Amino acid sequence: MRIHVKHATIYTYDPPANGAIQTLRLTPRNHDGQYVVSWRIDVSESCRLRAHEDAFGNLTHTFAVEGPISELRVIVEGEVETQDTSGVVRGVKERFPASLYMRETDLTVADPALRAFAEQAAAGIEDRIAKLHALMEAIGAHMTFDPEPTQATTTAKEAFALKRGVCQDYAHIFIAGARHIGIPARYASGYIVTDGAAQSQTQGLIQLQGASAQAGHGWAEAYVEGLGWVGFDPANLQCPTEAYVRLAVGLDYLGAAPVRGNRYGGGEENLSVALTVDQSSRQIQG
Repeated sequence: MRIHVKHATIYTYDPPANGAIQTLRLTPRNHDGQYVVSWRIDVSESCRLRAHEDAFGNLTHTFAVEGPISELRVIVEGEVETQDTSGVVRGVKERFPASLYMRETDLTVADPALRAFAEQAAAGIEDRIAKLHALMEAIGAHMTFDPEPTQATTTAKEAFALKRGVCQDYAHIFIAGARHIGIPARYASGYIVTDGAAQSQTQGLIQLQGASAQAGHGWAEAYVEGLGWVGFDPANLQCPTEAYVRLAVGLDYLGAAPVRGNRYGGGEENLSVALTVDQSSRQIQG
């Protein structure tokens, strides 16, 4: 599948901000099943985008702009050719051993209720892949997709108690549960082509208001000996297919967030996001 992505993030400040610093994990990398045909990042303000790899090997861009800034726009557009690998991630240079991803974070701590839930989901199952699928199915049955009650700082145990959340919350619950039963797991951010049924924050064109607004999709990856890293999307009860574009990974959402930054000075900040992810009309002919 050839996937076209256009992702615009627009900040407005009233009164104008004195400056801003942004870190972008908005550039996919080539690996088995994913080839970047074209990709570009445009920033409305005059600045230098500095490219580097972060600690997890994600391709990252940073920039700083001086004010006064009334509006700041970050626009990403590109095309990616994908193939279905049944969720298996290969061809990626790993910076750390899988054991690092057993490390808990504030967003992925499992409380007694979540630990018992994970143990019950995996009870009596020896095969690691089967355990992970059982955990994913259990989370799907436990949770209801609802964008209202949670935000970027909601923890796995909070979303689990609410029984509601978005793809990020489902992924954090999966990660916390997998780690508790002894399986390294991490967060993956990216995009997904939806057919109207997929549960994601990227359904067609989205306009979001408010400083905590975000757009994109998130899922989990777990380490399976003999296979390597395998993706699991508990919000959609499936392993990633050719409809997914993988951007970045981290211990949790904050480590793989597509956009993070700070502004200084100024007054109220408002954020709007416009995102389209669809199958490109320019398919490779074979």
